[in-house]
Amino acid sequence: MSNEKTSPQTQPGTNQADVLVIGAGIVGMAHAARSLDAGLSVIVIDRDHEAVGASVRNFGHCCITAQSGELYDLAQSGRPLWLDYAERAGFWAVESGAVVVATTETELQVLRELSARRVTGQVEMLNAQDVAEQLGRESTEGILGGAFLRDDLRVDPRTTVAKLAQWVDAHVAGSVQFNTSALGFGAGKQRRASVHTNRGSFEADQVFICVGHDVDYLFPQIAQDHQITRCALQMLRAEASEDLEVKPAVLTATSMLRYEAFTEVPAAQALQAEVLAEHPELLSIQANVMFTQRPDGTLLMGDSHSYAATQAPFLKESTSETLHSAIAGYLQGTELKVIERWQGIYASSAVAPLLIRNVADAITIVSVTAGVGMTLSFGLADKNVNEIAIPAIASPINA
Repeated sequence: MSNEKTSPQTQPGTNQADVLVIGAGIVGMAHAARSLDAGLSVIVIDRDHEAVGASVRNFGHCCITAQSGELYDLAQSGRPLWLDYAERAGFWAVESGAVVVATTETELQVLRELSARRVTGQVEMLNAQDVAEQLGRESTEGILGGAFLRDDLRVDPRTTVAKLAQWVDAHVAGSVQFNTSALGFGAGKQRRASVHTNRGSFEADQVFICVGHDVDYLFPQIAQDHQITRCALQMLRAEASEDLEVKPAVLTATSMLRYEAFTEVPAAQALQAEVLAEHPELLSIQANVMFTQRPDGTLLMGDSHSYAATQAPFLKESTSETLHSAIAGYLQGTELKVIERWQGIYASSAVAPLLIRNVADAITIVSVTAGVGMTLSFGLADKNVNEIAIPAIASPINA
């Protein structure tokens, strides 16, 4: 018997599989990976030549602990899957946790209140010396304490989705086809659904449309109903002037104003007022001052937020300088040489953080409409494959 990889095609001249995923970002690739592990054949298509969207432009921080409600459940269920696929697909992932730095008593109170709501050990309060050591600095000047978020993970955003795409494409039942754009949708002849592309028609028994903020290109009314807009971020990558090791992801007061687990506690309102009074320049750019260290030692730093249906590509140097200065303050004594700047864009919605909607039989939009797509990706994919794909494929086509 041949050991050569076989294609999921079942019909000459027709690309067919059990599952077709549109979009090779982390949400799409997670749906592909979970489908393969469920014993389904998979084709992934993407309009670009490689993934260059939100999945490669972020911090690589799976911010699990700071989620709440359904998002927390999805993040936690995806955590072991992240570690499993890192081992199998060969991408970098570490159980690093995250450190939240507190510089005021109000910030500490938010962390105390969150710690009291969680199971013992998940949010561990730290003293000033503990935090300084986590930041790779000796001085505790300006630090009152902080908290360690045990369950958070870190991955390398520049390499993760590419490695995962290679793994899917190498799978006997998987195929990843770039430079292939979805142009239209309908019923299939051999399978439930058909997708017309610039490279011909594809058919599948379940289609997942995982195109992030670009839902409006394909389904403008659905995007309008869900109030999807584009959130643009300014981010930087820097080299440290000396050997610096920061194992956890690092969050700050502005982070506590953006993640629901923090904003739900009673002290959050006082923190909002405090940051507005003491650091209005950060709130004016809707900053989340945070950073992570890549495997090569460089720091991913950011970020600001602005919202519009279409985002201009131009970066404001004043915004980058504000972020750079704020982060340098937390890494006291370490000079940070900026070597890259870029704009990230993700889908955002005031309606809900998730858009999961069937647009036709066996054709489902899946978009994370908040800045936590990487955090939720595997948990969300696992849920959708088990609740949508497997039942659709198991039932008769004319049911």
